[in-house]
Amino acid sequence: TGGLATLTLNRPDKLNALTPQVFVQLRAHIDAIAQDKTVRCVVLAGNGRSFCAGHDLPAIAAGEHGPSPDFEAETIDALEALPQPTIARIQGHCLTGGLELALGCDLLVAAESALIGDTHGQWGLAPIWGMSVRLPERVGRAKAKELMFTSRRLRGLAAVAIGLVDHCVADDALDATVAALAAEILQNSAGTNRIDKALLAAGAQQTRNEALRYERTMPF
Repeated sequence: TGGLATLTLNRPDKLNALTPQVFVQLRAHIDAIAQDKTVRCVVLAGNGRSFCAGHDLPAIAAGEHGPSPDFEAETIDALEALPQPTIARIQGHCLTGGLELALGCDLLVAAESALIGDTHGQWGLAPIWGMSVRLPERVGRAKAKELMFTSRRLRGLAAVAIGLVDHCVADDALDATVAALAAEILQNSAGTNRIDKALLAAGAQQTRNEALRYERTMPF
Protein backbone atom coordinates (compact mmCIF):
# COMPACT_ATOMS: atom_id res chain seq x y z
CA THR A 1 0.00 0.00 0.00
CA GLY A 2 1.45 3.36 -1.04
CA GLY A 3 4.83 1.82 -1.80
CA LEU A 4 5.02 -0.19 1.43
CA ALA A 5 5.10 -4.00 1.28
CA THR A 6 4.56 -5.94 4.50
CA LEU A 7 5.75 -9.55 4.68
CA THR A 8 4.19 -11.40 7.62
CA LEU A 9 5.30 -14.79 8.90
CA ASN A 10 2.04 -16.60 9.54
CA ARG A 11 2.45 -19.59 11.87
CA PRO A 12 1.28 -17.88 15.07
CA ASP A 13 0.44 -21.17 16.80
CA LYS A 14 4.12 -22.19 16.36
CA LEU A 15 5.50 -18.72 17.22
CA ASN A 16 6.29 -18.39 13.50
CA ALA A 17 9.03 -21.02 13.70
CA LEU A 18 10.79 -21.43 10.37
CA THR A 19 10.36 -24.54 8.23
CA PRO A 20 11.78 -25.17 4.76
CA GLN A 21 8.33 -24.51 3.32
CA VAL A 22 8.15 -21.13 5.04
CA PHE A 23 11.49 -20.25 3.45
CA VAL A 24 10.25 -21.32 0.01
CA GLN A 25 7.26 -19.01 0.35
CA LEU A 26 9.34 -16.17 1.81
CA ARG A 27 11.91 -16.46 -0.99
CA ALA A 28 9.21 -16.21 -3.65
CA HIS A 29 7.95 -12.96 -2.13
CA ILE A 30 11.46 -11.54 -1.70
CA ASP A 31 12.38 -12.32 -5.32
CA ALA A 32 9.16 -10.69 -6.54
CA ILE A 33 9.67 -7.59 -4.41
CA ALA A 34 13.24 -7.23 -5.65
CA GLN A 35 11.88 -6.73 -9.17
CA ASP A 36 8.89 -4.56 -8.22
CA LYS A 37 9.78 -0.88 -8.49
CA THR A 38 6.43 0.13 -7.04
CA VAL A 39 7.67 -1.23 -3.69
CA ARG A 40 9.77 1.43 -1.95
CA CYS A 41 10.00 0.04 1.59
CA VAL A 42 9.50 -3.40 3.17
CA VAL A 43 8.40 -4.38 6.67
CA LEU A 44 9.07 -7.93 7.87
CA ALA A 45 6.73 -8.95 10.70
CA GLY A 46 5.35 -11.96 12.52
CA ASN A 47 1.69 -12.70 13.13
CA GLY A 48 0.59 -13.25 16.72
CA ARG A 49 2.56 -12.83 19.91
CA SER A 50 6.03 -13.45 18.46
CA PHE A 51 8.16 -12.32 15.56
CA CYS A 52 9.89 -15.68 15.14
CA ALA A 53 11.03 -18.30 17.66
CA GLY A 54 13.67 -19.65 15.28
CA HIS A 55 14.15 -22.83 13.30
CA ASP A 56 11.29 -25.29 13.74
CA LEU A 57 12.85 -28.08 15.83
CA PRO A 58 10.31 -30.76 14.77
CA ALA A 59 11.18 -29.97 11.14
CA ILE A 60 14.86 -30.51 11.97
CA ALA A 61 14.04 -33.79 13.73
CA ALA A 62 11.97 -34.94 10.74
CA GLY A 63 14.86 -34.24 8.37
CA GLU A 64 12.98 -31.65 6.35
CA HIS A 65 15.18 -29.61 4.03
CA GLY A 66 14.94 -26.86 1.48
CA PRO A 67 15.35 -27.08 -2.30
CA SER A 68 19.14 -26.73 -1.95
CA PRO A 69 21.63 -27.15 0.93
CA ASP A 70 22.03 -23.41 1.55
CA PHE A 71 18.53 -22.30 0.56
CA GLU A 72 17.63 -20.79 3.96
CA ALA A 73 20.88 -18.85 4.27
CA GLU A 74 20.62 -17.65 0.68
CA THR A 75 17.07 -16.47 1.34
CA ILE A 76 18.32 -14.26 4.18
CA ASP A 77 21.09 -13.06 1.84
CA ALA A 78 18.37 -12.17 -0.68
CA LEU A 79 16.45 -10.28 2.01
CA GLU A 80 19.60 -8.33 2.89
CA ALA A 81 20.23 -7.62 -0.79
CA LEU A 82 16.76 -6.20 -1.50
CA PRO A 83 17.22 -2.79 -3.14
CA GLN A 84 14.50 -1.30 -0.92
CA PRO A 85 15.05 -0.29 2.73
CA THR A 86 13.74 -3.01 5.06
CA ILE A 87 12.42 -2.87 8.63
CA ALA A 88 12.07 -5.81 11.03
CA ARG A 89 9.09 -5.39 13.38
CA ILE A 90 9.97 -7.43 16.46
CA GLN A 91 7.59 -8.49 19.22
CA GLY A 92 7.70 -11.49 21.52
CA HIS A 93 10.31 -14.10 20.64
CA CYS A 94 13.12 -13.29 18.21
CA LEU A 95 15.49 -16.17 18.78
CA THR A 96 18.26 -18.01 16.94
CA GLY A 97 17.10 -18.44 13.32
CA GLY A 98 14.50 -15.75 13.92
CA LEU A 99 17.26 -13.34 14.93
CA GLU A 100 19.32 -14.38 11.91
CA LEU A 101 16.31 -13.50 9.75
CA ALA A 102 15.79 -10.15 11.47
CA LEU A 103 19.48 -9.29 11.05
CA GLY A 104 18.94 -9.51 7.30
CA CYS A 105 16.89 -6.30 7.56
CA ASP A 106 18.32 -2.79 7.49
CA LEU A 107 16.51 -1.44 10.55
CA LEU A 108 15.22 -3.34 13.59
CA VAL A 109 12.41 -2.02 15.79
CA ALA A 110 11.54 -3.97 18.94
CA ALA A 111 8.85 -3.87 21.57
CA GLU A 112 10.00 -3.52 25.17
CA SER A 113 8.80 -7.03 26.00
CA ALA A 114 10.55 -8.64 23.01
CA LEU A 115 12.92 -11.48 23.88
CA ILE A 116 15.92 -11.48 21.57
CA GLY A 117 18.91 -13.80 21.49
CA ASP A 118 21.05 -16.46 19.86
CA THR A 119 20.21 -19.79 21.50
CA HIS A 120 22.05 -22.14 19.14
CA GLY A 121 24.23 -23.24 22.03
CA GLN A 122 21.25 -24.25 24.13
CA TRP A 123 20.25 -26.81 21.50
CA GLY A 124 23.69 -27.98 20.38
CA LEU A 125 23.26 -26.32 16.97
CA ALA A 126 25.69 -24.29 14.88
CA PRO A 127 24.74 -21.02 13.17
CA ILE A 128 24.67 -21.37 9.39
CA TRP A 129 22.30 -18.57 8.37
CA GLY A 130 24.66 -15.64 8.99
CA MET A 131 24.72 -15.15 12.77
CA SER A 132 28.51 -15.23 13.09
CA VAL A 133 28.82 -12.43 10.53
CA ARG A 134 25.78 -10.19 11.02
CA LEU A 135 25.63 -10.26 14.82
CA PRO A 136 29.18 -8.86 15.31
CA GLU A 137 28.48 -6.31 12.58
CA ARG A 138 25.64 -5.12 14.79
CA VAL A 139 27.11 -5.27 18.29
CA GLY A 140 30.86 -5.82 17.87
CA ARG A 141 32.86 -9.03 18.14
CA ALA A 142 33.25 -9.10 21.92
CA LYS A 143 29.55 -8.61 22.64
CA ALA A 144 28.62 -11.09 19.91
CA LYS A 145 30.87 -13.68 21.57
CA GLU A 146 29.19 -13.08 24.91
CA LEU A 147 25.70 -13.41 23.46
CA MET A 148 26.56 -16.52 21.46
CA PHE A 149 28.52 -18.29 24.22
CA THR A 150 25.83 -17.70 26.85
CA SER A 151 22.63 -18.04 24.75
CA ARG A 152 21.49 -14.98 26.69
CA ARG A 153 18.11 -13.51 25.85
CA LEU A 154 17.70 -9.75 25.97
CA ARG A 155 14.57 -7.68 26.42
CA GLY A 156 14.02 -4.80 24.04
CA LEU A 157 15.60 -2.09 26.20
CA ALA A 158 18.76 -4.14 26.74
CA ALA A 159 18.93 -4.92 23.02
CA VAL A 160 18.71 -1.27 21.99
CA ALA A 161 21.34 -0.33 24.58
CA ILE A 162 23.97 -2.45 22.79
CA GLY A 163 22.83 -1.60 19.27
CA LEU A 164 21.30 -5.00 18.55
CA VAL A 165 18.10 -3.18 17.55
CA ASP A 166 17.74 0.42 16.40
CA HIS A 167 14.61 1.37 18.34
CA CYS A 168 12.75 0.00 21.34
CA VAL A 169 9.25 1.21 22.16
CA ALA A 170 6.36 0.30 24.40
CA ASP A 171 4.48 -2.73 23.14
CA ASP A 172 1.37 -0.74 22.29
CA ALA A 173 3.44 1.77 20.30
CA LEU A 174 5.19 -0.79 18.08
CA ASP A 175 2.83 -0.61 15.12
CA ALA A 176 2.68 3.18 15.12
CA THR A 177 6.47 3.47 15.41
CA VAL A 178 7.11 1.10 12.52
CA ALA A 179 4.48 2.87 10.42
CA ALA A 180 6.02 6.28 11.16
CA LEU A 181 9.52 5.07 10.29
CA ALA A 182 8.28 3.56 7.04
CA ALA A 183 6.43 6.79 6.24
CA GLU A 184 9.64 8.80 6.71
CA ILE A 185 11.43 6.47 4.30
CA LEU A 186 8.61 6.62 1.76
CA GLN A 187 8.72 10.43 1.75
CA ASN A 188 12.21 10.33 0.26
CA SER A 189 13.40 9.49 -3.24
CA ALA A 190 13.12 5.76 -3.89
CA GLY A 191 15.99 6.07 -6.34
CA THR A 192 18.24 7.75 -3.78
CA ASN A 193 17.40 5.11 -1.17
CA ARG A 194 18.29 2.34 -3.62
CA ILE A 195 21.58 4.04 -4.49
CA ASP A 196 22.40 4.70 -0.82
CA LYS A 197 21.74 1.07 0.08
CA ALA A 198 23.87 -0.19 -2.81
CA LEU A 199 26.72 2.16 -1.90
CA LEU A 200 26.66 1.10 1.74
CA ALA A 201 26.67 -2.57 0.79
CA ALA A 202 29.52 -2.12 -1.68
CA GLY A 203 31.53 0.00 0.75
CA ALA A 204 31.42 -2.76 3.35
CA GLN A 205 33.31 -5.02 0.93
CA GLN A 206 35.98 -2.46 -0.02
CA THR A 207 38.81 -0.51 1.50
CA ARG A 208 38.04 3.08 2.42
CA ASN A 209 39.81 4.49 -0.64
CA GLU A 210 38.09 1.98 -2.92
CA ALA A 211 34.70 2.90 -1.44
CA LEU A 212 35.35 6.61 -1.96
CA ARG A 213 36.31 6.01 -5.60
CA TYR A 214 33.28 3.78 -6.11
CA GLU A 215 30.94 6.46 -4.81
CA ARG A 216 32.36 8.97 -7.29
CA THR A 217 32.07 6.61 -10.24
CA MET A 218 29.01 4.59 -9.20
CA PRO A 219 27.42 2.81 -12.17
CA PHE A 220 23.83 3.71 -11.27
